[in-house]
Amino acid sequence: MEKIDVRRAVRYASAMLGGLLAASAAQAACDGGVYRGGAKDEAVVVMRPSAPAGAAPRYTFLDGRRGDVAAGGEVRCEGGALQVKGRDGAYAAWAKVPLVETPTRFASHDTELAGVLIEAADVAAGRRKAPLVVHVHGSEKTPAIGSYYPYVMAALGNTAFAYDKRGTGASGGDYTQNFELLADDAAAALREARRLAAGRHSRAGLFGGSQGGWVAPLAAARAGADFVAVGFGLVMSPLEEDREQVVSELRRRKYDEAAIAKARLVADAAGAVMASHFTAGFDRVAEMKRRYAGEPWLREIGGEFTGRILEGDEAELRRVGAPLLDNLNILWNYDAVGVIRALDVPQLWVIAGEDREAPGDVTRERLAALARTGRPIDLYVFPHTDHGMYEFTEDADGTRHVTRITDGYFRLLGDWIAGDLKAGYGRGEKIR
Repeated sequence: MEKIDVRRAVRYASAMLGGLLAASAAQAACDGGVYRGGAKDEAVVVMRPSAPAGAAPRYTFLDGRRGDVAAGGEVRCEGGALQVKGRDGAYAAWAKVPLVETPTRFASHDTELAGVLIEAADVAAGRRKAPLVVHVHGSEKTPAIGSYYPYVMAALGNTAFAYDKRGTGASGGDYTQNFELLADDAAAALREARRLAAGRHSRAGLFGGSQGGWVAPLAAARAGADFVAVGFGLVMSPLEEDREQVVSELRRRKYDEAAIAKARLVADAAGAVMASHFTAGFDRVAEMKRRYAGEPWLREIGGEFTGRILEGDEAELRRVGAPLLDNLNILWNYDAVGVIRALDVPQLWVIAGEDREAPGDVTRERLAALARTGRPIDLYVFPHTDHGMYEFTEDADGTRHVTRITDGYFRLLGDWIAGDLKAGYGRGEKIR
């Protein structure tokens, strides 16, 4: 048997452990927060995803570039310092921006929610005031605390407040997509954010992305917000969203307007079943299926739910339709136009020009009409972007591959919230 040199083994193990601890400390030093380069407007947000466990930290530049923090990549962590590759290929260390994060817990409808206020150090010290913006989640089930959006807001000069929606992260309650309840939660979040940042903020409001575009305006009225900003949201009901998605899909497949008019009738029939919570409307769906059985587009309908309703038979849909497709307490006939019409505070709406998940043509038309009646609405459209303001490449079969968040989107949000709009934001077009 080979003789073991115990002292050498101990030294080797100690060296290995020291190396692992050093690597861990170096990685930890690069995790989470805002980093700035030499130029005043250079900033990158680094966050570790909530899932999967052990995933590499992700970076997001203010110009929308995103990716993994990795050796040899655009952003890396070396020796405990975050380094960013320049145009010449050389790396430079970027300094972490001092932020003060104040965790809190607050109540909404007897449910305790978890939140965090994120302030620049000089704002927290009372040396200046900053706009305060509450991040209102979309339909995701992942926690908002620890996500990159609030830190992007902080990097843009705002004070940000993030909270985990009910049933996610550190918050209590059951997950739901009921806009009324979620709006009460968002209003409670704004009140809590104002309390924590009292005397240190200027105007205070909400930003909502995607489904948050339904929730944030409703919450703004209830909490007396000073502004509302919405990214890739909709001014229509969820039933209309499904119908417009059906229309968008068939137009991409080059069906004519006569076929699309028929498809609208089919989507409306499916919507009536959904709105009844799968208790009525089945005869109308069956009639539509019989009437258009020979039409090729009928088999290609998808939408949010219409395609699945067409695929099921009545007995099956009555038995399991609601728990499968209608278990989130969504207000299917939600009056989004009425909410916007009644809201007097300034609003920013940013539409993705080629959004497949939330087609924006009707929203754009309705917002323009509301602006003409005197509603204080600023409307921007970014061409060649999909849901989330993502730019993409597209294969011949229509499959899309996300590349980045479009340049100008984040800066538009930050400047508008601060009340300091500039002339241009990437390819964004202001609709007048």
